[in-house]
Amino acid sequence: MISIWIFIGLLLVAYGFLIMGEGMYELFVPPAHPVVLAELRAPLWWGALILILGGVFVGANSKW
Repeated sequence: MISIWIFIGLLLVAYGFLIMGEGMYELFVPPAHPVVLAELRAPLWWGALILILGGVFVGANSKW
């Protein structure tokens, strides 16, 4: 039986990778019409934060 917190952690890790990947793509291929404050690179920061939080959830609740 898998704990709900491990499942949530795995979902956060997956979302973190997706958001960070989109941020990396935006970094190398800038959009034609950038949003306001695009130079702050919010997808990179939020993706990293979600990735770390998901790792903490998985690490704290796994039995490995």
